[in-house]
Amino acid sequence: MGSTTVNISAAQVKELREKTGAPMMDCKQALADSKGDLEQAIVILRKKGIASMQKKATRVTSEGSVASYIHAGGKIGVLVEVNCESDFVARTQDFKELTHDIAMHIAASDPKFIRKEDVTAEAFEREKEIYLAQAKASGKPDHIAEKMVAGKMEKFYEEVCLYEQPFIKDQTVSISQLIASKIGKLGENISVRRFARFKVGDAGETIAISKSSESKEE
Repeated sequence: MGSTTVNISAAQVKELREKTGAPMMDCKQALADSKGDLEQAIVILRKKGIASMQKKATRVTSEGSVASYIHAGGKIGVLVEVNCESDFVARTQDFKELTHDIAMHIAASDPKFIRKEDVTAEAFEREKEIYLAQAKASGKPDHIAEKMVAGKMEKFYEEVCLYEQPFIKDQTVSISQLIASKIGKLGENISVRRFARFKVGDAGETIAISKSSESKEE
């Protein structure tokens, strides 16, 4: 008999929906495919969300909204523009919650760029040189040093790129995966276009604009 014959309770479906935000039928199928294993069902839905995001990534996102978040008694402020395909989706509670969560995350985690491809050549080379010097100073041969640098650069992306950072409210999910889950649920491409983060007392502010959104305007 196939996995779809597994007896899945309404309580299991409800719990999975609350954890992932995925549609009910997708939750039921994921639980059936995982034979009732909740954690495995979450993995299945995340993979599905990422696949869905990749399919929709080329769609134009000309609608959306701007969200704000003020933190630490007015000491940190964020404005973020998140785009989608239709005004209908932009007005849904799910989309509003997503934009709020992203703004809150930016306030807490202070990313410098939106995606990996947005990292400037100067920032990339600066970090790479530092890591390479550290590796060579430890006495590692060049080919080992290069591998060490590659690993450190992935960690660097996770630290400075919004999409790569672990979501502040759930460290097991990256911002990219969080967005992917909403794409799977709402059925539209969703992307962060730009954000600005201000902190009282800092000499400057962080302003990031996605290169993909800039190319659409040309």
